[in-house]
Amino acid sequence: MAWLSSRIGLTRYDADELYKEALKAYGKRQYEEALMKLEQAIELLPRNSEYWAAKGLVYLEDGETENALEAFEQALSLYPYEMLANYGRGIIAYKDENWDEAIAYFNDAFTADPERAETLYYLALCYHRKGLNRQALEYMQRALARLEAQNDRRRTDANRWIREFEKLVNLLPSGE
Repeated sequence: MAWLSSRIGLTRYDADELYKEALKAYGKRQYEEALMKLEQAIELLPRNSEYWAAKGLVYLEDGETENALEAFEQALSLYPYEMLANYGRGIIAYKDENWDEAIAYFNDAFTADPERAETLYYLALCYHRKGLNRQALEYMQRALARLEAQNDRRRTDANRWIREFEKLVNLLPSGE
């Protein structure tokens, strides 16, 4: 009977319902509940990279970096272009001040979903940390355009960074 359920998609439906419940719990910062629901969804569909990536994000938000890393790696082993897993790995590398690794992961996340303002925002910050403020300015301007289109309150921060990057770029000798 189990084969029939999975054949007609009931397992997928159940897993997706658990995933939705996990996202609701995550939104309420109920991380333990979110992780429990994600575990149940993963048990039903262990090869779903998005579930693993979401699990990593919950761990990351809860300050459990090692568990987050393991979940992101599992997601990427299932699907190397999993946006959320690449983004999460980028955040970890950013926090570790490993700018080149962060850029690589954020680029992969951007390739997977070029509409995510957060990815562009962090790419800008990584380039800034490397002293490449022209690139930082370009990425932050792109992030701002998406944030404005979404009427996202984070556009205020993006605007501040743009002003800072413009100052830094104007201080560069011409040709750099």
